[in-house]
Amino acid sequence: MSETKPSVNPLLSAEIAPLMQRLTWPVLGGMLTLMSFNLVDTFFISLLGTDQLAAISFTFPVTFMIISLAIGLSIGTSALIAKALGAGATESAKADSLAALWLSALLVTILALLTALFLKPLFTLLGAPAAIQHYIDDYMLVWLAGSVLLVTPMIGNAILRAAGETKIPSLVMASGGLVNAVLDPLLIFGLGPFPELGMQGAALATVISWLTGFLFILYWLSVKRGLLDRIWLPVPIMLGIWRRILHIGLPAAAANMLTPVAMAILTAIMASYGPQAVAALGVGMRLESIACLVVLALSMTLPPVVSQNFGAGQLGRVQQAYLTCCHFVLKWQAAVYLLLALLAYPIAAAFTRDQQVATYIHYFIWLLPLSYGLQGIIILTNSSFNALHLPAKAMILSLIRFFVCYIPLAWLGGKLAGVPGVFIGATLGNLLTAGLAYHWFRQVVQRYQ
Repeated sequence: MSETKPSVNPLLSAEIAPLMQRLTWPVLGGMLTLMSFNLVDTFFISLLGTDQLAAISFTFPVTFMIISLAIGLSIGTSALIAKALGAGATESAKADSLAALWLSALLVTILALLTALFLKPLFTLLGAPAAIQHYIDDYMLVWLAGSVLLVTPMIGNAILRAAGETKIPSLVMASGGLVNAVLDPLLIFGLGPFPELGMQGAALATVISWLTGFLFILYWLSVKRGLLDRIWLPVPIMLGIWRRILHIGLPAAAANMLTPVAMAILTAIMASYGPQAVAALGVGMRLESIACLVVLALSMTLPPVVSQNFGAGQLGRVQQAYLTCCHFVLKWQAAVYLLLALLAYPIAAAFTRDQQVATYIHYFIWLLPLSYGLQGIIILTNSSFNALHLPAKAMILSLIRFFVCYIPLAWLGGKLAGVPGVFIGATLGNLLTAGLAYHWFRQVVQRYQ
């Protein structure tokens, strides 16, 4: 198998700050469209009632579990392909791309089937009341049936980002979000010729939006980019690539899965304060996805820069890219917090007429977003560890964050001060973990140099 060196690679030569801006803005645009329509999704469901809003809030940790597996596999895929491209191994990168698509589809299908089999006991364990279980079933069974359509666009986008291309992944995200937002009211409320499907309609709109991305990304990878010029590889080659992807992808997936596990525990903590607290947490989590968009976009565009420069032996550029992103997110998230704090009352009013739910949403907005810049440092450190092919360190950092700092302090805060105390404890947990993450990453890079 012949390998050719690329002639010019901007990820290895361009100025770091302008490079990160050029890579991140297209991703941010796509994510903004996608996440904003997900917020619209929550808004339409909230119009069905507080029980339905609580039901969709209970589903968040479980759906994010499967999404986290896909994210982890995309991290392993991106790290493998970006390092190969940095070393000039273009044919290996093409084989890695095909193998990654097959592996992710297989694993997500298995996890979705297992989740469907144990759906009721799983949500009972999370503290979901029997009165809203049927709403959860309506949503989750449709969502799980279509989940394999979610993973292919995610892996395809990771392949393109590893090559430094961000416009097409952004277009895939934005188009999926647009389709979901258009179909939501039609299928939830039965507008025009469409049937009134309620919670099932919300899930079906999401699955159809995934199908759009699935078809688009396969067309782009195979026809436009020529990265998929076959449908299979010899079994020994396929298994070898799977092992390399899983070496990074499994720890990365496990680390990402800690997020929904932690959210499930947090949901169970909030359930002890009633369904209104859970409903408010669900709204808050979706607000967080919007408030942290820049961080999430950087966590997608920083790893290819880190991996390619790591593959080329340019460790100074690795550290420069990391520090540039960390310093930026602290300033950006401070500005985001001020905006959210000022808009707390109208935001809560847009999602609920229940005064208790609104009060809990106010507490969330005024307290937890104080630590989003610190949370950004943790996320960027995790993605950078994975990009350096150090997934165990990312896993350890996630374990420390959630189960040494975040959840214990949130539980303790709840015991001391109720719902506001939960948010204060979680904020302190982010503060402690961010300090550890920042200093640990700098020490690791210095050892390489």
